[in-house]
Amino acid sequence: QVQLVESGGGLVQAGGSLRLSCAASGPTFRNYAMAWFRQAPGKEREFVAQIVWSGGSSYYADSVKGRFTISRDTAKTTMYLQMNSLKPDDTAVYYCNLVSGATPLLAWGQGTQVTVSS
Repeated sequence: QVQLVESGGGLVQAGGSLRLSCAASGPTFRNYAMAWFRQAPGKEREFVAQIVWSGGSSYYADSVKGRFTISRDTAKTTMYLQMNSLKPDDTAVYYCNLVSGATPLLAWGQGTQVTVSS
């Protein structure tokens, strides 16, 4: 069974940077795309970015395009989200998941909190 563990969140000032990690394990995660989602207080969870594990094609929400970069390290079986030029609106709990199209496939984990102060 595939397991994903998020880490790397924290408190940062507006304009700062953070790098999130999503460690993957299990027999089949390489067959899927992986994505980052986020959920801000009082809002629905939303898509942030996606990467195809084999090949590395990536896609971004318009709100983060040009500021966030998704990547993966195939040797470490870890996905990353480099977040630059952070804004207070980026404050949320960030989750990773396997996806098929835009549909998350696994139960949500604990996520990692990102707080951007103004």
